[in-house]
Amino acid sequence: MATEFQMPKLGLTMEQGTILSWMVPDGTEVTQGQAVLVIETDKTETEVECSGSGILKQVGDVGGVFPCGTLIGWLLAPGETAPSAASSPSVAPSGAPVAAVAQPVTRVARQGRLLISPNARRVARELGVDADTVVGTGPDCRIVSEDIERAAASRPAGGQPAATWSTAALPAASTSASPAAVQLAKLLGVNLAAVGTASPDGMVGREDVAEYARSLIARALSQPAAAPGVLPAVPSVAPAALQPPTKIVPLTGMRGTIAKRMYASLADMAQLTLFMDVDMDAAVADRNRRKTLGPPPGFTDYVIKAAALALRQHPTVNSMITADGVALLPDIHVGMAVALDNGLIVPVTHHTDQQSLADLSTETTRLATAARAGKLALADLEGGTFSVTALGMYGVDGFTPVINPPNSAILGVGRLRDDVAWDSDAPRKVTRLTLSLTWDHRVFDGTPAAEFTGTIKRLLEDPAQLD
Repeated sequence: MATEFQMPKLGLTMEQGTILSWMVPDGTEVTQGQAVLVIETDKTETEVECSGSGILKQVGDVGGVFPCGTLIGWLLAPGETAPSAASSPSVAPSGAPVAAVAQPVTRVARQGRLLISPNARRVARELGVDADTVVGTGPDCRIVSEDIERAAASRPAGGQPAATWSTAALPAASTSASPAAVQLAKLLGVNLAAVGTASPDGMVGREDVAEYARSLIARALSQPAAAPGVLPAVPSVAPAALQPPTKIVPLTGMRGTIAKRMYASLADMAQLTLFMDVDMDAAVADRNRRKTLGPPPGFTDYVIKAAALALRQHPTVNSMITADGVALLPDIHVGMAVALDNGLIVPVTHHTDQQSLADLSTETTRLATAARAGKLALADLEGGTFSVTALGMYGVDGFTPVINPPNSAILGVGRLRDDVAWDSDAPRKVTRLTLSLTWDHRVFDGTPAAEFTGTIKRLLEDPAQLD
């Protein structure tokens, strides 16, 4: 009897996977537990073992994106044929747009469950908008709060959506254009026949083209949908480029995942960043002392441990937003950003507040090594409640890190630098670094954010408290 081979769910946050490659040819006889497939989740690449034994009939195409539980293949007995409905609703090839803005997209085109951010779901309830009638403009057609607000604003008194703008409202065509206007129109992908001008001689100038392009963009951003679940048709305006590119790097794989997650993070959260300096003389002395005993912790390890202890004292920071509100999380699992050649990954140190500084240093070294070798297990990537990212090794003092969803905050670590402190009127050389805390203002305000960062500062300035 034919048995379905489905896209597995490898972790609590996994919603879909991208097929990177089949490890065996189509029609191969396989056994249960045999690795047959390589997929990419939102966190890592991993091999998938076969869920049973039989002849593998592949249904999912390489590059396709499939929701968890979706059919991607069949396991057949010898001589058996796959059922005729052997088709799988892949979302889109990895990195390919789910829907171009210039084309209408309807609710029926969605596959699987409704993709909607928690805040958008809350806004939909408050405004009385049926989310099933709204098409999302976020990554993978995810509905964000702006989509709900736009749908609500498009309803006149009768409840029907307002009419969209059309090309009938565009300026009248002109018969001539300056060389500069022609060049800019070509760069922007603008049709000169649609550009009007106030010039007495009727010649379209460069500024006329620029103003027309700005008006197209403004209309596209402000115009509600023409009907429930349908995006307005918007003329495509290509970005200006002074010269042909030497190379196009597709937003696929890890780079595409990072692009989607960071865009969604900024779109769905009210993110702000504060900066605070820390005197690191005591931490430097503590690390020098530890050097005599063996490999010492890195300064980022000091910050991770201090952040974990601070999360105990400020539980609101160790949280995430859900459909029901702000969920305060009992366990503290701090993720650390690791730079790779093709992107960034955030492995997680679990129960970080309960580890000694030496044990934490051993764990962060293991995770960083495994990340760069592509050997992280899914357990190493799950469950993070807060993140720390460092750019100090590149000479950076302060920056604005982007929150790693579903966390409510992230801490950036700058470089160690020489600075000056004052004892009365006497200058004194000190070693300092800058902490950069980005937090979701929906979850907590500036004062709690400053108090939390201040606790980290006090712990780093008295490192004896870290063990």
